[in-house]
Amino acid sequence: MSAEASSHAASGASAHPAPYRSSKLPDVKLLMWVFLASDTMFFGSLIGTYLAYRERSLVGPFPQDLFDIPLTTVSTFVLLMSSFLMVLSLHALRQNDIGKFRLWTAGVAFFGAIFLGFQVFEFTHFAHAGLSIHQNLFGTTFFILTGTHGVHVTVGVIWLVSLLVTSYIRPMKAKDAVYLEIAGLYWHFVDIVWIVIFTVVYLVEFV
Repeated sequence: MSAEASSHAASGASAHPAPYRSSKLPDVKLLMWVFLASDTMFFGSLIGTYLAYRERSLVGPFPQDLFDIPLTTVSTFVLLMSSFLMVLSLHALRQNDIGKFRLWTAGVAFFGAIFLGFQVFEFTHFAHAGLSIHQNLFGTTFFILTGTHGVHVTVGVIWLVSLLVTSYIRPMKAKDAVYLEIAGLYWHFVDIVWIVIFTVVYLVEFV
């Protein structure tokens, strides 16, 4: 190849540089992973405290007297279905299908609200049965653990509703999917934490 041809090829390459693809995580996503790591340790300490003290209560009511496994199973299924809808919502936004994004996001928030309704019903039932955060060690550790998780679900629902409202104020496009993905990471984390709670708090009592 002549020097002139080489020069022409080089100039052509510089005129049309290859697209740059960075493997670096967006800062907001990295911050979310850091937050989730710290929150994992936080919930781990709450679950560990519950397991350490759940059988040290001197007075009732006790877990076996209160837990309604079929009811809690239904609420767990509702929360798991919300995670499935979150996957559909993110896929729709990446495809620029705003209609389906709004539909599935509203579904996630709705299922999250239903789960919270189950939790309020359960707390009310336990209170009527004589259990409070001050009643015994079981009540203290149980309400702190599940109440903290409920607060996380509430934050997630508010977050998703805000994204939904934003989509009507400012059109959202595929490039905005990273913000929904971050919300999705949070939501899936909350669901996974609940699966652990459901297993070690509710199911273990009847094994």
